[in-house]
Amino acid sequence: MAGWFRTAILPLVRRNAFTLSLVVCVSAAFVWPDFFTAWGDFRLTGLIGPLLMLIMFGMGTTLSVADFLRVAKMPLPVAVGVGLQYLLMPVLGLALARMLRLEPELAVGCVMIGSVAGGTASNVMSYIAKANVALSVTMTCVSTFLSPFLTPLLVKCHGGTLVEIDALAMALEIVKITILPIVAGLVAHRLLEKPFARNRVLVDRLLSTLSMAGICIILAVILGPAHAKVKEAGLVLLLAASVHNVLGLLAGYWATRLVRHFLPNRISEADCRTIAIEVGMQNGAMATQLAAKFISPVAALVPNIFGIWMDVSGSVLANYWSRRK
Repeated sequence: MAGWFRTAILPLVRRNAFTLSLVVCVSAAFVWPDFFTAWGDFRLTGLIGPLLMLIMFGMGTTLSVADFLRVAKMPLPVAVGVGLQYLLMPVLGLALARMLRLEPELAVGCVMIGSVAGGTASNVMSYIAKANVALSVTMTCVSTFLSPFLTPLLVKCHGGTLVEIDALAMALEIVKITILPIVAGLVAHRLLEKPFARNRVLVDRLLSTLSMAGICIILAVILGPAHAKVKEAGLVLLLAASVHNVLGLLAGYWATRLVRHFLPNRISEADCRTIAIEVGMQNGAMATQLAAKFISPVAALVPNIFGIWMDVSGSVLANYWSRRK
């Protein structure tokens, strides 16, 4: 019995640790919503910004100048992936919101999740899927550094008629919660290059664990106070999230396959998988923070539910691809 547990159950749990952690945190937020709403006078939603900054700092410590120079080595897949991400996903979000007749705040939340950069979870999924991790990291870097310019512009263009959007303030917030922590992580990596190199495996595991824990906590502290709204509109938002995510994954994969058909030497099957994951998975934590601060807690519920679905579906797809050549 013990041998069966070690050989069958334990590897399965390890492969799906992130998915299981999400399910546990989300379930806990539904069962004990008050615990995830406030501790005394402190509202737990105040943790979202610092946790996101910690995740971005961790991402920065894994990067180096070589990661940014990779863009010159693989410009075509980066351009295809980032182009699909910023051109397609916001339009899909708005179209789904209109088809489902969502109220304005929820509709802008759909636009918001489609307009943000890729998240660090996509890098983990690319690794599990045996895709091009270097391309995944490069695309995440490029989309993140473009986000202070493109995210406010896209939200303003597609959602500005629904609610009032302060694009400049949003851009400054993105710089504060993403760009500055990443730069700080890059500096820390540079200053502590030798210790990082000697303990690379340990550092990567620690930062990966912190990132996963941060994402789980962010999801829980948004779901806690909004659980009543989730009960009311949860199924509709889950439908929007699943369709948005699946269409992003399909478009990312098959559009890249089309490019590969004409340029087989410049794009590989691993690149197709990577771009699918990057296009289909956005930075839900960033979208949640921006929606909560600049629109409303109701709007922040949308990227939160989208984030849960994306992380679960992404891990399932990554595990499927990991078993295929």
